[in-house]
Amino acid sequence: MTRGLDKQLYILPFDHRGSFQTKMFGWHGALNAEQTAEIGATKRVIYDGFCAAAADGVPRDKAAILTDEQFGAAILRDAKAQGYMTAAPAEKSGQEGFEFEYGEDFARHIEAFAPTFCKVLVRYNPEGDQALNRRQAGRLRRLSEYLSKRKSLFMFELLVPPEKEELEELHGDKQAYDQELRPHLMVEVIQQLQDEGVEPDVWKIEGLDRRAYCERVVAAARRNGRSHVSCIVLGRGEDENKVHEWLTVAAGVPGFVGFAVGRTVFWDPLVTWRAGKITREAAVGEIARRYRNFAATFEEARAVGKAAAS
Repeated sequence: MTRGLDKQLYILPFDHRGSFQTKMFGWHGALNAEQTAEIGATKRVIYDGFCAAAADGVPRDKAAILTDEQFGAAILRDAKAQGYMTAAPAEKSGQEGFEFEYGEDFARHIEAFAPTFCKVLVRYNPEGDQALNRRQAGRLRRLSEYLSKRKSLFMFELLVPPEKEELEELHGDKQAYDQELRPHLMVEVIQQLQDEGVEPDVWKIEGLDRRAYCERVVAAARRNGRSHVSCIVLGRGEDENKVHEWLTVAAGVPGFVGFAVGRTVFWDPLVTWRAGKITREAAVGEIARRYRNFAATFEEARAVGKAAAS
């Protein structure tokens, strides 16, 4: 059974690899050392924003980064030395189904950094390709069993993309899918994977618009004695207002302990800086502001929820 998390968790994730390389830089194929270093230096801007926010209001014991070994190895080491919680991905970037980033060598890479959390991003629709789902479940069970014997906790980022038939039933309305169907599918996926022996400590969940849906997700995550399992909200690249809405809804629900919001925090400041329209210092400051504001939103909404409950 899982070990769980006993604190709030405010993550700034920037473990994006393939999408960062192609959409931020326009580079395709294998990178040379100079390109790799340039992406790493850009990610350092995000990390500096994180550190600035932690020095200016975000509680250090709740602050965490999620970044990758390929471009962020030095950042992971520095954050750990500074006493921050860290998370690192185990999945290969940009795949339809879950595959280990380093294949059979995955354990050595996890142990080299010993992050607070080992994270996976998984696209899984229970109505989707059943053979693919079985393959994913088997690999994820293997990772889950490995992590249960290690210090690193297991963080599971769950994406439930719509199947073609599901969208057709909703006349192609993706918003209707998000609001009406996806919450039920998420609960089904959580239960399916648990039954397959996949036991995350933290479920990283796409934002939900209704408190009742958040409560159902927590109930699924914590069913059958999994009382210490927690949930956090991911940002999905949405605009600031929408992310604030999701955080406000989730923060009042026991079991939701924080968030992992990345692109909404760092993307626009980095693009503007790389275009030469603002200084590096300004980009760092804007990233810090956005991250700090999301932490404040969650803290305030959580306090309101506790007051209402008492």
